[in-house]
Amino acid sequence: DSTMADKAPEAFPETGWCQGLSSYFGPGVTVRNHAVNGRSTKSFIDEGRWKSVADSLKPGDYVFIQFGHNDEKDYDTTRYTTPFGSYKANLVRFVNETRSRGATPVLFTSIVRRNFNDEGILVATHGDYPAAVRMVADSLNVAFIDHEKLTGEWVISLGDEASREYFVWTSPDDHYPEGRRDNTHLSQKGADAVARLALGEALRKKLPFAGSIIREKI
Repeated sequence: DSTMADKAPEAFPETGWCQGLSSYFGPGVTVRNHAVNGRSTKSFIDEGRWKSVADSLKPGDYVFIQFGHNDEKDYDTTRYTTPFGSYKANLVRFVNETRSRGATPVLFTSIVRRNFNDEGILVATHGDYPAAVRMVADSLNVAFIDHEKLTGEWVISLGDEASREYFVWTSPDDHYPEGRRDNTHLSQKGADAVARLALGEALRKKLPFAGSIIREKI
């Protein structure tokens, strides 16, 4: 979804955490970012985007799978999934079809929203969707990174005010005459930080692709 996707220059400073991912890997690794703003597991399948990914896979590939932000949108029938129903089923499909082509799936929970309450406490917004990802990872023995937990701890450590610069909080400009206070999407600085969190966890857990990560950059 949009938290991972490559952005057009006019969207700057909004940046997906996979946008600069290739810079953290050594020679021989190619990153193809298929993430698109606004997609859920359902719409990614319905639009043929998953078929495009699956048809391109070959042995030795890894597929980073992170959805949830848009699956939650119960007002939109084109995107909504139920966490332990269609969302979980779609994730199982992604895992099984990735493996059937000799590639390796890696499941991620959604990154947190920067959602502090009046008492300065970060409030979770993803409901049961992260739990569904954990269930699929456990039941199918899938490589797994708990991005919700990692980014939650990171945002809490920064605090309400300091964390703003890692998300798209901007002063008034031509694009946003009143400025932008976006607690979902990452700034370039935030995207880099989130990518390092993910890859640092991959190193810690010794996931299969960890040997290709440039450790000095994490």
